[in-house]
Amino acid sequence: MTITTHLWSLPRSSVPVVGTSDRYPVRRIYCVGRNYLDHIREMEEGDERDDPFFFQKPTDAVVQDGGSVPYPPHTSDLQFEGELVVAIGTEGSAIPVERAWSYVFGLAAGIDLTRRDQQKLSRDRAHPWEAGKSFDHSAPCGPIAPVTEVAVPFDGMLRLLVNGEERQNTALSLMIWNVPEIISHLSHSYHLMPGDLVYTGTPAGVAPVLPGDTVRVEITSLPSLAVTISEGARHASE
Repeated sequence: MTITTHLWSLPRSSVPVVGTSDRYPVRRIYCVGRNYLDHIREMEEGDERDDPFFFQKPTDAVVQDGGSVPYPPHTSDLQFEGELVVAIGTEGSAIPVERAWSYVFGLAAGIDLTRRDQQKLSRDRAHPWEAGKSFDHSAPCGPIAPVTEVAVPFDGMLRLLVNGEERQNTALSLMIWNVPEIISHLSHSYHLMPGDLVYTGTPAGVAPVLPGDTVRVEITSLPSLAVTISEGARHASE
């Protein structure tokens, strides 16, 4: 009999669950693009309501609340995007909108960190967005509040602050595609599983951050998320 062994074991990213000692193991990270009209206009991408589109980040891009994000290489324009994060708790595909909330385990505050110069270059060349979006430490996520234990913030607010100064402030109701619609659309392209995180898009107000900056996201009814940008390899060598 041949016994198969793995050459090495890889740690699995996880996020704490509010009110318990449990942790939510992360399987995949999906992100929704162009989901607030004011951000679409801010990026000079028109006024159209398109079908939602998605990109992914690596699982190990998760950074915990209170963590440090090294300034990444290959950019001089690292920008924040504060977002509501949905944690999937039930397996499913082709999910009807009216049943989508039953697939949600919990909600959290998140940040979609973006190498904006790389994203714009990819867009102009009609290349995929990976260079701008899918890099190390690019998906900070706060503690997950189970929907059974927290008031779901349908009409809540999202605020992002840099060094205590407010940079983003929006009503979650202004999302072009709401959470059930996002889950339904996503589940028609991917088989969703427990462990999937869905970042639901950002409003206007995005801007660069530098080493030493602290970025904080606050969402109604949810635990806040704060991370600090630290010196990366490029900055440390300058």
